[in-house]
Amino acid sequence: MNDDLLEFSDELPAHALARPRPVWKVLIVDDDEDVHRSTELGLASVEVVGRPLRFLHAYSAAEARAYFRSEADLAVILLDVVMETQDAGLVLVDEIRNRFGLRDSRIILRTGQPGYAPELEAIRDYDINDYRNKSELSRSRLFAALTAAVRTYQQLRIIEAGRNGLAKIVRGSAALLRTEGLAEFAAGVITQIAGLLGLRPEGLVCARSDGADGPLVVAAAGRFQTAIGQPLDALREEGVRELLERALASRENVARSGSGMALYFGGQDGRNLAAWVDAECTDDTLDPGLLEVFCTNVAMCLDNAGMVERLNGYSYYDQLLRLPNRRHLLERLDEYLAHTPDGPGLLAVVDIDHFGEINGAFGHRYGDHLLQAAAERLADGCGEGLVARVGSDIFAVFWPQGLSGGECLHRLFAEPLNIDGQAVTVSVTGGVVALTEVGGAGSEALEDALLALKQAKQEERGSIVAYSKRMGDEIRDRVHLLRELRDAFAAERLFLVFQPQVELATGRCVGVEALLRWRTDDGGMVPPDRFIPLAERSGLIVALGEWVLRRACRKAARMAARGHGGVRMAINVSLTQFRDPRFVDRVRAALDESGASPGQIELEITESVAMDESARLAEVFGRIREMGLELAIDDFGTGYSSLSKLQRLRVDRLKIDRSFVQELGQGGRGGEIASLVCGLGRRLGMELIAEGIEEQVQAEQLLALGCQLGQGYLFARPMPADDLHAWLDAHAAGAGGT
Repeated sequence: MNDDLLEFSDELPAHALARPRPVWKVLIVDDDEDVHRSTELGLASVEVVGRPLRFLHAYSAAEARAYFRSEADLAVILLDVVMETQDAGLVLVDEIRNRFGLRDSRIILRTGQPGYAPELEAIRDYDINDYRNKSELSRSRLFAALTAAVRTYQQLRIIEAGRNGLAKIVRGSAALLRTEGLAEFAAGVITQIAGLLGLRPEGLVCARSDGADGPLVVAAAGRFQTAIGQPLDALREEGVRELLERALASRENVARSGSGMALYFGGQDGRNLAAWVDAECTDDTLDPGLLEVFCTNVAMCLDNAGMVERLNGYSYYDQLLRLPNRRHLLERLDEYLAHTPDGPGLLAVVDIDHFGEINGAFGHRYGDHLLQAAAERLADGCGEGLVARVGSDIFAVFWPQGLSGGECLHRLFAEPLNIDGQAVTVSVTGGVVALTEVGGAGSEALEDALLALKQAKQEERGSIVAYSKRMGDEIRDRVHLLRELRDAFAAERLFLVFQPQVELATGRCVGVEALLRWRTDDGGMVPPDRFIPLAERSGLIVALGEWVLRRACRKAARMAARGHGGVRMAINVSLTQFRDPRFVDRVRAALDESGASPGQIELEITESVAMDESARLAEVFGRIREMGLELAIDDFGTGYSSLSKLQRLRVDRLKIDRSFVQELGQGGRGGEIASLVCGLGRRLGMELIAEGIEEQVQAEQLLALGCQLGQGYLFARPMPADDLHAWLDAHAAGAGGT
């Protein structure tokens, strides 16, 4: 053996188990019993190449065939040429090689009748080691012939074992590379060693040593299986324990005669692995070079197992909080729903209120400590629940056996958290879903819980909302509608209609409002109050708004070309558009592209948006007014306006909401608000326009209150562009020109 590969330990202690000594099997095939007796007596107590001989006896071709079937490791066959027939021995030679496949066994032909010598072709074709007359085979000559045959058999076995071993190493390395986790890898090592050495996977043990914790049995087979997961010190067989400890300490392979050997496999990052195998290191088929290749491959695969273990940690655990992550949670939910779809499981998601503001004000380090404290509180207080991090500041808790999630979560955060030595009170908002409400996979359960969380945020911060099927249906309907809206926009199924605005005193048309409409494939209409809010929340309103702006400007230019240049084009603009840093540039581009006059364009924004964003809008409004466009506040009276803010925005007109117009003359507060708005407009010097006028009495009352302009079904319904031109022409002719 190669001394660099195996370090031989001290002699066995007294308690070590004796191991059977290997022998060379020699089969004597001869019908003469005296030949059997003389051959065995002549070679009694003789060792050949370090092993004793074990003689097997066959007195006929039939008995020989029985041995060929049962004994695969016959080293030498002493075969009589002439037995039942003149060529019985030669017939057996063909069967030995071709029928029974004993390619490595050496054959020495013997005959007592020299005239029946085999042909030279038979010696060549059947790989016969020697041919002798029985009278020539003295004890020394027979010993010499047997020694030569055994040496040849030994070399053939080593070559074949090396070939098979390399093939097993290649297959085994591929199998080890596919394992995930050290325990599975260690079990794979046991299997591969057993395959390499031709052993049953029994009596093998792997131990890991990662420093201070000491060696641990991570995989075992056969009589050692009860030791899995136990410290190596607990192993009762002292000889095995000593070999493994020696291999781990010296980082070398260690062999001890009669006690097997411990193979050491290196590794990175403190991963050390040693495997004990119940095999003699002096076995002829155990090629030292082959063993070295095997150990090298296992060491490489061990590094891969460690890397896979770390990658699994990154894939399944949050690295900051050391909690399971979204992927881990979803797999657990999938498993639960697959096996217990009607179980009492409960899933909750918890969001730390105002975490973004806290993180921005105090820094990311403080935010990390806050998350760690919240994670610790959840892990300690949620009993058997699985706590996972599924978002920046969103945690999930999965209770397989169910729990009153809302009460539990409220109670957990009633007491302040300890962050950097300070008591900090935080509130949480949550959503809860019973898994019996979930019809599919874990991802749907998490989605439903997040929908409930979103609902809780909209209703009241600090609340816990339970998911209901109705809630899910409503949200999914909105998602479906948004998808259809995107498709309709891309397919140009959206269009503009225009509603005239007139002077209440004269009936002259002074403007039109561009209104967006959506007709579905079946000819139905989707109300604007359904799809406009969706477009605003999704961000689609920016693209939609620019499309409306360009189309409306082109229509204004066409009106001017047809002699209606004095008619304004009112275009609604959302807050999202105003927040777009390129909004003013988009307006300028629409004007340049269409050729519309800036003075012919009016931009409208709702009152609530104008008041909430007054500082930002004052700057944008200023740039728009510099371009020559007019500005209006829509739905005025529905929000809360500050006179100072109104003056700072310097808008041109106020639009009285239709809800107040409908209550005129009915004694409601809406009529009073309309009156107040008219008075406010007069004092601020702003023009007033009332929308939703349907009756003549409403128009007369508004005119009496000081409202100058009106819009509604009383004057005209929203109409397509072609109808608008006809209406303008007819109205201008009836009013005596524009």
